[in-house]
Amino acid sequence: MKTTLSVLIVASLALSGCATMRDSRVNPMNWFGGSAPAPIANPAATGANNPLIPAERASVFRRDENEPDYDGRPVQTIDELLVERRPGGAIIRVTGIAERAGPFDVRIVEDIAQTGDGTLAYTLKALQSAGPRGTGEHARKVTAAIWLTDQELSGVSTIRVAGASNVLVTRR
Repeated sequence: MKTTLSVLIVASLALSGCATMRDSRVNPMNWFGGSAPAPIANPAATGANNPLIPAERASVFRRDENEPDYDGRPVQTIDELLVERRPGGAIIRVTGIAERAGPFDVRIVEDIAQTGDGTLAYTLKALQSAGPRGTGEHARKVTAAIWLTDQELSGVSTIRVAGASNVLVTRR
């Protein structure tokens, strides 16, 4: 009983001494010291660069400025045109049916010749391989969307999307 009691007393004293161990050099958490603020060396601090905007880097998700022209052809028919209002702008979603099966790289391209006087004009285009014609609609159906801000939509009363054989129009 005496040994058990003495072991408990020694253990409790050792455990209470752990509070002082927190600040000692024996504790591995204290080996490297604390952190201190240091100034950043900025060689381009001329005011031309905004330090809050990151510099552009090469990325898989960013298109190159020297990208070749898009060679898509208009899809055969425009099936659906939806303008979905969102905070800060709207999403224009267009669904169409291509002439051949397997269209890819679908884009909504602005038609500058038709745009003006409160009208935004677009053409739904896709790259199409020499696939079979007349297959089921599910193999030829394509959907694309673009985001327009409130500033781009100001003064616009009509949005027009054209395909090869028809045009769908929506008005505000």
